[in-house]
Amino acid sequence: MVRSRVTRWAEPRAAPLVHRIMATAAPLGERTIRAWRPRRVLVTRSALGFAHGRAIAARAAAQGIDVVELAGDRLNLALSDDPRRAYAEAKNTLAVTVAPPSKRRLQPIAPSADWRVDLAEGCPAHCSYCYLAGSLKGPPITRVYANLEEILGVLPDYLGQGTITSRSNARAHEGTTFEASCYTDPLALEPLTGSLSAAIAWFGRWQADAQLRFTTKFADVTPLLGLDHQGRTRMRASLNPPAFARFEGGTARVHDRLAALRQMALAGYPIGLTIAPIIAAPGWEEAYGALIENAAAALADLPALDLTVELITHRFNTGSKAVLDSWYPGSALDMTATNRVTKRTKFGAEKQVYDAATMRALRSFFERAIADALPSARILYWT
Repeated sequence: MVRSRVTRWAEPRAAPLVHRIMATAAPLGERTIRAWRPRRVLVTRSALGFAHGRAIAARAAAQGIDVVELAGDRLNLALSDDPRRAYAEAKNTLAVTVAPPSKRRLQPIAPSADWRVDLAEGCPAHCSYCYLAGSLKGPPITRVYANLEEILGVLPDYLGQGTITSRSNARAHEGTTFEASCYTDPLALEPLTGSLSAAIAWFGRWQADAQLRFTTKFADVTPLLGLDHQGRTRMRASLNPPAFARFEGGTARVHDRLAALRQMALAGYPIGLTIAPIIAAPGWEEAYGALIENAAAALADLPALDLTVELITHRFNTGSKAVLDSWYPGSALDMTATNRVTKRTKFGAEKQVYDAATMRALRSFFERAIADALPSARILYWT
């Protein structure tokens, strides 16, 4: 039996870390799905004051992962001075912390949902277009929150108060929606945290016109299938064609994501496709056409299918480009000015999006292809 070493640190100290994703296998039908396994788990003193935090630490220790109990609440990581090595060390670290009060004051998250609810922050995947790059401060370690009950406890205060679905004629039937994957991929963390299962069960018990939403690039949905979800959680698979899989390191195969989506639908969950980011690289029509056909085949003959589609084109800003260039030097992902224009957000920030002609071609293609292959699907938005 593998034994885990639980360490208590008064001061941070450097330790050599393996520069790769460490994976374990978890069964899903007759396939095996890779699960993320961090090199170490850091647990803050305050996190140990919550039963959920202690449970995460115990689960990590049971899996043979080094668990480090910090003397305080600061994550003073002794990372390498080499940016590439520091990135790898951070990506192999999970921190169990306490979400501050600011995290429990929910923010709207258009166009996806009424409100953003954070179960964690950060993601173990290695996507060279990562939306989090430039958004989160500091090294890209993944933080999960121990005070889950406090986070969920504020949600009733927001019931009926949103503007994305709560007051939308087209989406009002979804009720007040809460997005759990704005700053993380909660399914990727589920084998260690159990946070997603707990949130789904909480929504199942909550007798309210509300819905939890999450999107994922991972596929081990086994812990979710038997939950009493009451149809109040929508899982969406985040997809790109296999031809672009080189931009999504450390994630589940597209085939497995679609298989997981089918299993969730069979378990009574409403489901969705998040096709993102849509990349207008040479051959995109054939690649995305095949992806949509494969999705249709995976979801064929499902009874009472409740399927949505979200379409998000690739975009970046100066800050995220600089971070991604440092994380993934030599990436083939096109982040040049070709076919791009500058768009200013309502907050004054600038981002690079595809030009009008490219956007028209992309949108026309996707709307036509989805209507043909998935006629019952509802496209929620294009951006």
